[in-house]
This record gives sequence, C-alpha cells and structure tokens, in this order.
Amino acid sequence: MSAQPGIVFLEEWLKRKCINPDKFVTRKSNSSSARAIIQAWAELRGSLQNSSFSQRQLQSLRTLVDSQTSLHVADPQARLVLGILSSSNISLPYESYPLFFRLLYIWVRKASKPTAAIIDSAMDVLSNLFSSQFDSGNCHAFFSESVLLLGSFSFASSAFERTKTFCLDLLSRVFVEKRQVLGSFTELLPDVLAGVGYALSSSVTVHYVTILDSLFEIWGTKDGPHGNISHGLMILYLTDWVMSNLINFQFLDKVRIFLQETFGTSKENYTPFVVFMAAAGVLRAANRSTSSGVKLDIVSRIRTSAVVCMEALVSDLVSQALRFKELRNDSKNRLLLQCVSLALVRTGSFSSNSSFFVCLALALLTEMFPLPQLYESVFSSGRLKLNEVKEHVDSILFKEAGVITGIFCNQYLSADEENKNIVENFLWQYCQDVYFGYRQVALLLKGKANELLEVLEKIAESAFLMVVVFALAVTKHKLNSKFSQEMQMEVSLKILISFSCMEYFRHVRLPEYMETIRKVVATVNKNEYACTCFVNSMPSYSDLTNGPGFSFILIILAFYNILCLLDQKSNYLWSKDEVQTARVLFYLRVIPTFIEYLPSLAFKNMIAPTVFLYLEHPNGKVAQASHSLFAAFMSMGKESEENDIASFKEQLVFHYIQRSLLGYPGITPFEGMASGVVGLVQHVPAGSPATYYCIQSLVDKANQLCFEANVSEADAWKRQQGEPEPSKKLLGLILRLVFLVDIQVLPKLMQLLAQLVTKLPQDAQDAVLNELYSQVANSDDVIRKPTLVSWLQSLSYLCAMGTHQNAASKESESEENPTLARVADPSSSVRLTAQL
Repeated sequence: MSAQPGIVFLEEWLKRKCINPDKFVTRKSNSSSARAIIQAWAELRGSLQNSSFSQRQLQSLRTLVDSQTSLHVADPQARLVLGILSSSNISLPYESYPLFFRLLYIWVRKASKPTAAIIDSAMDVLSNLFSSQFDSGNCHAFFSESVLLLGSFSFASSAFERTKTFCLDLLSRVFVEKRQVLGSFTELLPDVLAGVGYALSSSVTVHYVTILDSLFEIWGTKDGPHGNISHGLMILYLTDWVMSNLINFQFLDKVRIFLQETFGTSKENYTPFVVFMAAAGVLRAANRSTSSGVKLDIVSRIRTSAVVCMEALVSDLVSQALRFKELRNDSKNRLLLQCVSLALVRTGSFSSNSSFFVCLALALLTEMFPLPQLYESVFSSGRLKLNEVKEHVDSILFKEAGVITGIFCNQYLSADEENKNIVENFLWQYCQDVYFGYRQVALLLKGKANELLEVLEKIAESAFLMVVVFALAVTKHKLNSKFSQEMQMEVSLKILISFSCMEYFRHVRLPEYMETIRKVVATVNKNEYACTCFVNSMPSYSDLTNGPGFSFILIILAFYNILCLLDQKSNYLWSKDEVQTARVLFYLRVIPTFIEYLPSLAFKNMIAPTVFLYLEHPNGKVAQASHSLFAAFMSMGKESEENDIASFKEQLVFHYIQRSLLGYPGITPFEGMASGVVGLVQHVPAGSPATYYCIQSLVDKANQLCFEANVSEADAWKRQQGEPEPSKKLLGLILRLVFLVDIQVLPKLMQLLAQLVTKLPQDAQDAVLNELYSQVANSDDVIRKPTLVSWLQSLSYLCAMGTHQNAASKESESEENPTLARVADPSSSVRLTAQL
C-alpha cells in the first residue's frame, strides 16, 4: 500500500488535487444498497454458470463499478471476474473489459494483502486479452484501465518479483504504443497517470527509464494532450506521492535513477512545465521526509537536484521574457509561468534565486491580473466575452493571487538590486497601463456592458491590493540611509504616481496603504524638485476636459467600434469620468501635505486650473478636497516670494468667490467654501480689495438666500431640527469673519452686516444678535472688542427701532393678533438677551 495510507485510489486523489476535477471522469459512489450489490454479483456468477453474458449482466457490472467507494471485492469475487474473462464459452462485449479491469483494480487496492496467486492468474488472463482484444474496438477506456490495473499490480507488496516484472513489461509496451490516445481523451489522464505512478513506485526497477521518458514526453508529442495548469498540478502531486514512497520504502536505486533521468540530463523531448512540476513534487516529498527522520544526506541530495532543475528552468524563462518582452503568444512559456507560481504556493520558499522573483512578477501582471490584455481584447474585433472574464475570476490562479503576492514580496527582500529595479519598473508601468486602459474601457462599455465592467473592476481591486503590499515592501527597503536621497525621492514619486493611477479601485481601508503614503510623502515633501515633479505628473487641464486619447486604438478597431468611440468622445463630460476623478482626488488630498515646499509657479500652472475646475464637481467629496487645497495654498508663503504669492492669491480670490457662490448651495459644499474663505481673509494682504470683494459677495449671497428661503415666517429662525438652512450657514460664516478679517476691512464688514441684519425678520435678528453677543463676550481680542461692543449696541438699537416702527404700522393688526404684538415688543424676554 501507499506510504500515504489515506490515499486508496490514486487517480481519484489526483482529480481532487487538480483545478477542475469535473472535467475528468469521476467514479461516482451511488451508495447502491447491499441488496443491489449482492444481486449484481449473483448475476455475474449466473453468467459464468450459464456461459452467457447479456445486457442484464453488463448493467450489473456497471452497478458494481459505480459503487467503487463503498464496494469491497474479496478473493472469491476476484476469481469470479478472472473466470469470466478467461472463459472461452462466454462472448463478452468490448465495453465490459474496462469494467472488469476496474473490479480487479478495486480488489488489489482495497485488499490489505492481495493474494499473489490471484495476481499471477490475472496476469495470464490479461496477457491473452491484450493480444486478442486491444485493437479490436474503441481502445481508449481499455487502454487507461489496463495501465491503471497493471500499475497497481506492480505496486502490490504481496506480488512476486517475477509477476511485477511481467506487469511492467506489459505496461511499458502498452503505454509507449498507445499513449497518443490521451491527445483525444484527456479526461482519462488521471487514470493513466495513477497507473504510471504505481509502476514508478514499484520495488522492481525494470523499464523504469522507459516509463519515465514516456511520462515526461506525453505533452511534447504531436498527438499528445495540450498542457494546462490542471495537468501541471497532477504531475506535482503524482511525483510527490511517488518520491515519498521511494524514500520511505528505501528504494534508493530508483530515487537515483529518477533524479538522474529527470533532472540530471537535458532531454529535448521532455516538456518544461512537466519537469518543473515534477521537481516541485520531489521537493515537497523531500521537505516532508526531512521531518520524518529519513537520512538527511539522502534528502539533501534529492532536494538539491530538484532546486537546481527548477532554478535552471526559471532562469531560462525569465531570460526569454526579458529579451523578447512578450510571452502572451507563447503558450508553453505562459503555462510554465503559471506552474511556477502555483508550485511556489504548494512548496513554499526554497530558493533565493532572483529569477523566481521576476517570474512571480510576470505571473502576477500577465496571468493573475492581466488587465492590459483584457482591455485590449475589449477593443479588438472579436470583443471580450463576459464568460471568459468570469472564468478567469473563478480560476485557481486568481484565487491564489493573494498567497502568491505574499511570496512575491518575501522574494523581493532576497533579490538583487538589478532585478528589484526591473520588477519595480514593471509594477509602476502596469499601474499606468491599468489606469489609461480602464478609462477607455469604462467610456466604451458604461451603460452597455455593466456586468463586464464589474468583473473587470473586481480583478483591478485585487491588483490594487497587490500593488499596495508590494509598494510597502519597497518603501521599507529603499527609504532609508543606505540609499541616496535621489534614489529615495525617485522611488517615492513613482509610488505616489502609481497609487494615483490605482486610486479608483481602492474600496477598502488598508493600513499598508496609509503607512506607505506616510513614508513616501515624508520623503517627497522635503524636496522642492520632487514636489514639482509630482504636481507635473497630474493630468493637465486639457487632458481632464477632453477625455482619453484614442489614436493608438483607432488603428486596430473595426469600423463599428471606431464610430462608437468617436461618438463617446464627442459626448465626453469630465465630471462623469469616475476613473479620472478618483485620480485627481488623490492629488487634491496629497498636495496639501507639502504645499509649503511647492513653488507658486507650479500651483499657478498646474494646480490652480484643476482646483477651479473641480470646485464645480457634483461629488461633494471631490469639491471639498478642491476647497481644502485652495485654503492650504492661501495659507502658505515664503519670504523670498512674498510679493508674487500675495499678488497671485489676490487674483485667485475673485475667481474663487465667484465660482464658490455660484455653485452654493447646489454644488459647492459649505464646509469646503468656509475653509477657503477663512484661509483667504487671513492670508491676503491687509486692506486688500480681494477681501472687500469677498465680504461684499458673501453678504449679497446671504441676503439673496435669506429672502429666497421664505424666512419671513414667524418661526422660521426658531427651528433647530435637521440640517441648518444654507442661508443660516452662510450668515454664520459672515459672523465668524467679524473676528478674522483684518482691522482695515472690519468697518466695511460691520456696515454690510448691519444692513443685512436690519432687513431680517425679528426672529432672525434675535438669533444673529444672540450669536454676536456670545462671540463678543467670549472674545479676548482687546483691539477690536471695544469697537464691536459699541457697534453691537447700535445694531441692537437699530433693530429695536425697526421693530417699534413695524409694530406701530401694524397696531390694528396687533390688537387682533396678540401673538404678533408680543413678538414685536422690544421688552420681550428674547429681545433682552440680545442687548449688552
């Protein structure tokens, strides 16, 4: 039996270990009743007694085979099967032979010690059958079941050595002559591989090299199966199982032959992905054997042979990839790339060779997250099909991408600097390709293929996580004193730009993301040149408003697709470009962190146009960020540039106030506008015309909103529940400015505010006066407080006088309406709280 006792039927175990077991023929356990099984055996005994075989017996045979998992075949039943097969009086249908072989296979695998005499008898029967029946019908099932049965006989510990030798003679001949069947019937591959695995684990060495060569050459023959990742995984686990048996049973001669033939010599007909996965399986077995007490020198030689072979294959693959820059059309190398990734997941880290690091990078960018290729397929004449993308998302490669990313980042630490730089450039360029590609795809498919967009975005979200984790590894390695300031600055800039490109796909809060941002911003904000470079990487105003370019796409598009794109571009609206907006939002949030190191010219040429454009963005979060960036700029300044900055700030104020108030309250977020206004009144020169313009515009807008909001209702200003009205918010901002504007502008503000307040209804006046009273009473400003006290007393008097006049003109109404009379009375308790 196997060194791994949990594995009874090797072929079923291999199917479970591959990616898509449903693609292979799986023996179902129908859990037939004991009665049905007994009846089936009775039918077979009757067939032998009556020397006949009908469809009823064939169905009984199928019933037994379908119950493989629960079925037990004893020695008498094995003799019954051999009796039927050897009877010259029974004419058996051709399709019954594979079923009989399966029953014998169940017997030999489940029996604790199969009877050697029965195995000898079986070999005589099989030898005669192969010579007479092998080519007489559809031989694919006959072939796979024969290999499986012969292999299991050769592996049976109780079989005689001569019997095992005879089994291997027959198996090697059948396998070599008929293996091309697998090119058309790949679903039988697990059965054949299991039979070969049993044979390779046999205690007899005869035909060992022949069987090995045939195994590793299957995928390289003209009519052989087309290799895929499922086949690779089956090879990995098969060799793991075989090598574990050879090591544990101390079949050291076979171990030596296996290593020499598979890894010691270069054989042209061996398929690279099969050799690599076999080496990975050997490595798994060696790692397991180390912990089980097997001699360390033996295990060390086995491990070294496997690792050397894997390193050679990966180095050659990486060399081709870097030389030709394109693996997309090379299916063999792509398959090897996929196998390398999954093999590292299954075996863990075992080599510090930098080629594995580069190989994992290529696999992640082209096989796990092949977004640029998928985007290109969208624009090709054949179009990208939704089921193809869904199939990729459901694939083992995509599901294992997180684990592969972890191994990839660990490999980064041990790679040499040259390969680190190569991979870093791959990643940063990939981020830009994803950004530009997805913008174009979203523009074309939005509203037409939303489900396809969602699946593509799901892949991009995972790619974003990979980029973040890798970027953190880069920052930990390179942002330290071992590297020059120029190198640290360059790396930080590339990470920031890459993050901006992937920002649209950031849907979860990641500690790694925030940690990386903090590290790279701390490096960039100490250098004016670096700050300027980052700002210059932001999309220009023209790029923002004109949409993505399509020049390179138009060359490869069909005529219909060209018309679609041109129509989309003609209807392009920058505010609905969510991918671009996410990137700009990243810039709007990062730039304030180093605004004081940024030359005013950079703000004037690159940032200001974008800020003023996105002040009008309908997304409040984006508009808020634009206001915050404007406020940050208004608060910055350098002595050497004081005059230039002051002049530029004053120019911006006029445009800023116009745009902000034009969009308020519909588009402009109040909090953002308030931060901008506070910033400008505090940092433009004292007595600046810009400040006068600002307060005049604010008061005019407040006056308009107050009377548009129907505030003449008696209780309009008493309501506190819910969000305050836009007019109240704006009036509150103006009251706040009383303590912020410079002393030269304060008289004008008090005049405008008094004119506004006296026009308000009594409840509004009371609310404003109470607020002013509170602010003045709590103020520590000894310069403006005396002036404000006097002004507030005068304003209170004017409001009271206005109320008296209003009450006198409505005396007759007041007599009929006591409530209105009480509101107009200046001696009201509410009125008294507003007087100093």
